[in-house]
Amino acid sequence: MKEKIEKYLDYLRHERKASPHTIASYGLDLRQFYLFAKKEGLKLASIDHISVRRFLTHLYGLGLSRASVARKFHALRSFLSYAREKGWVDENVAKIMGTPRKEKKIPTFLTEEEINFFLDLPESDEPLARRDRAILELLYATGIRVSELVGLDEDDLNLKDRLVRVRGKGQKERIVPFGRKAAESLQAYLQIRPLLWPKKTSAKREDFKAIFLNKKGTRLTCRSVQRIVRKYLEQKSLARKISPHSLRHSFASHLLSRGADVRAIQELLGHKSLATTEKYTHLDLRHLMEVYKRSHPRS
Repeated sequence: MKEKIEKYLDYLRHERKASPHTIASYGLDLRQFYLFAKKEGLKLASIDHISVRRFLTHLYGLGLSRASVARKFHALRSFLSYAREKGWVDENVAKIMGTPRKEKKIPTFLTEEEINFFLDLPESDEPLARRDRAILELLYATGIRVSELVGLDEDDLNLKDRLVRVRGKGQKERIVPFGRKAAESLQAYLQIRPLLWPKKTSAKREDFKAIFLNKKGTRLTCRSVQRIVRKYLEQKSLARKISPHSLRHSFASHLLSRGADVRAIQELLGHKSLATTEKYTHLDLRHLMEVYKRSHPRS
């Protein structure tokens, strides 16, 4: 089974053009199932819905959230679908099973006042501070994912028209506009970006293409950007839990509260389904209710 899982991951990588994050996530989930199956003495061809349910029960027993269990189930179901196409199993037993229900979480976001304060935190003119400010401004101005931001190259950016080409999930491309503030921060960063270029003559050409670089002159990783954003979030000392993804949530909720059409927001965020975007309509309704209770004299 282990070799077949690796073949499936290669299929995702080379034929489906899945993102590195998706491949890594599916790899962890499926290898976890392989270890469970090995311990249970299960062969791929002998997997049935009962053994899948036992696996899910095992995951809950480890204390995993419903969202994590649902993700692992989805990875297993996708793998079994591929295995059926290859003739490794007679049927995809997970296909007829219901996906474990996820907890409904309301996205966390910053208010417009908090955002304005937050984006002004990188005040220094040092190269890394300029880079950080450009990162924060672009994340909020476009609502792009951290994984999409680190994948940006020089030719993806059009400063004149304030547009950026983004490669989303499944390498699907979309064009997203950004505003004047983000353009100014990007311009200031790009002026000093050559100072961050790798000094070694052995540097790869790829390193010079990336827009956002680390101290060594190589492309920033998702984890690095998350640390950068978290550093400034901690400076803001917000009481509630805020993550780098909250800038994406803030982007969507602020557009919606100012009258943007939900379908336009769907396109900007790169959501495949409108249902994914509609969670922000519930968020906006909650905000309206809070304003009403706080403001109406007879609420």
